Amino acid sequence: MTAAAIMTSEPAPIQACTVSRDVSNFDLLIEDMETELGESWGDLTFDEAVIFLGQPDAEQLEFIAIAVNGEDEDELTKISGIITEAKDRNIRVILIADEVSPIALHQLLRLGADDFVPYPLPEGALHDAIERLGQAAPPVEAAPPVHAPTFAATGNHDGVVLPVHGLSGGVGASTFAVNLAWEMATIHDGKKKKKAPSTSPKVCLLDLDLQFGAAATYLDLPRREVIYEMLADTEHMDKETFRQAMLSFNDKLDVLTAPTDMLPLDLLSGDDLERLIDMARAHYDFVVIDMPSTVVSWTETVLNKAHLYFALIELDMRSAQNVLRMQRALKSEGLPTEKLRYVLNRAPKFTDLNGKARVKRLAESLDISLELLMSDGGKQITQANDHGLPLALSAPKVPLRKEFQKLAGSLVELNEAVEAAA
Repeated sequence: MTAAAIMTSEPAPIQACTVSRDVSNFDLLIEDMETELGESWGDLTFDEAVIFLGQPDAEQLEFIAIAVNGEDEDELTKISGIITEAKDRNIRVILIADEVSPIALHQLLRLGADDFVPYPLPEGALHDAIERLGQAAPPVEAAPPVHAPTFAATGNHDGVVLPVHGLSGGVGASTFAVNLAWEMATIHDGKKKKKAPSTSPKVCLLDLDLQFGAAATYLDLPRREVIYEMLADTEHMDKETFRQAMLSFNDKLDVLTAPTDMLPLDLLSGDDLERLIDMARAHYDFVVIDMPSTVVSWTETVLNKAHLYFALIELDMRSAQNVLRMQRALKSEGLPTEKLRYVLNRAPKFTDLNGKARVKRLAESLDISLELLMSDGGKQITQANDHGLPLALSAPKVPLRKEFQKLAGSLVELNEAVEAAA
């Protein structure tokens, strides 16, 4: 190249910009932007971005990478305005967050950010995010194509979906879900019958109570940030992402615990739940779901996906009233109430004739069938939950454990019979 050509060459057009309070707080982002775009990127503060995005020069931008940390939560209104302005101009937005509260992150993602990458940036994460936006690799070096992960349920299972919903607080729904899942996952362990399969079915437990989920406590499992990252971006969830979010209890039961922090229940949409359940069904024979007691927008999705929907109540007035509310809500939306299986927890003992009469009157007055009567586990339930163990491992001889075992056996046997007939 001649000296004249060098003198007259124009700077490379700006394809993207980082937007932050101080980009020096994100040195890994600077390195990755230089690797991906060479000199074809710029940097803006929040105040500069507000002005720049309103100018014609902003139209050449392909995307902006908004980098925020915990100190920026006071600037949410300004950052939200930047995202909105960028979307109005068809500029893609990658959100890069470092120790931002889940609620603040959820608010920014709902405004329309196209992708999310945690900071410190994992190896190749920004490259993958840019590829997902449809951006070409920089012309400096042609890197081999990297295919972004996409949702693809490629397993060979077709799992049975069994949500568990407590219609009143404290009725034992999480205990029911944990113990039912464990009993199904170990139903054939130790059996020597010729007709019994050599291995128990594959079972997973999904704790979807994003605020007070107790499955992690009841099974002594850690809560991890990766769970929130997967739930916040189910569109790009693949088999490996799903697997990494799961934890194994005693190498028998796989569990998706509730996230580390309390999250708004509307973090998930019906589409998110459909992807999550489809992924779980593809890789497990049974998918037990611990639902929040609150009815949310995606409860309908779970109900439609369910094969049976266990609704737990107690022998009291609040449960009776909530059953009526639940029935009215489902019927008003035309949802399948026939999937509901009412479970009376802490049911009266066999010798309690007065209690049995009350149970009968309750079922008749609500026009429901109480198909499952689970006995009161008493202190042994509390002790098992506090020690992070299912009843089968902490108090295997209590009557309640036998009832879980019987229910699990009937569900597994029915499913095996259906599969054999297919």
